[in-house]
Amino acid sequence: MKLLVVEDDVRIADVVRRTLQEGGYAVDVVHTAPAGVEAFEIETYDLVVLDLMLPGLPRGGMDVCARIRDLNQDIPILMLTALDSTRRRVEGLDAGADDYLVKPFHLVELLARVRALLRRAPRAQAPILRAQGVALDPATRTATRNGRTIVLTAKEFAVLEYLMRNAGQIISSSELITHAWDSNYDGYSNVVQTYIRYLRQKLTLSGEVEIIETRRGAGYVIAADT
Repeated sequence: MKLLVVEDDVRIADVVRRTLQEGGYAVDVVHTAPAGVEAFEIETYDLVVLDLMLPGLPRGGMDVCARIRDLNQDIPILMLTALDSTRRRVEGLDAGADDYLVKPFHLVELLARVRALLRRAPRAQAPILRAQGVALDPATRTATRNGRTIVLTAKEFAVLEYLMRNAGQIISSSELITHAWDSNYDGYSNVVQTYIRYLRQKLTLSGEVEIIETRRGAGYVIAADT
């Protein structure tokens, strides 16, 4: 899943980004209110972590939150603030935030709140993804095939999750990079091919059917269950 972090404190933003990436998420970070609105208008995200006190718009994070809600009523928004007052929390919730976290916060709590919000999101209402004998549980980040446990890295899980959420559709390498890596990724061009190879090695035992098909010149597809 891909997350947007809007936080003007560069140090905090970097810590949050690294924590979320270690949790298996692709993360984009911006530092101003206008940049947050622009990023959300351009990219597709599964959750937004939004600081309350942001430069660039009169009400900072409140204005960003309201604009996001104009564009998308369902995306989870976790608001961050250094102001621990009932009035500010109420204002944030009234602006459209789903949850509130007061700075300083424990990183394990940040991850727990993100997981909880994603579980409640509309797209997570059927949490266990199934296709071709593979069962993927985004809530617990576990995977099995035909009953045996498959141990995946965070990035392998992200690639497989996106393919399974779009089972039956051909997904290009560029689309996988967009959703499983952040927007600033500038690494080597065959990274998707490398991770597809890792997944095939882990998912397929000798004699089993390969579930990730390559459509030459187009991308990759996992057939949907019929």
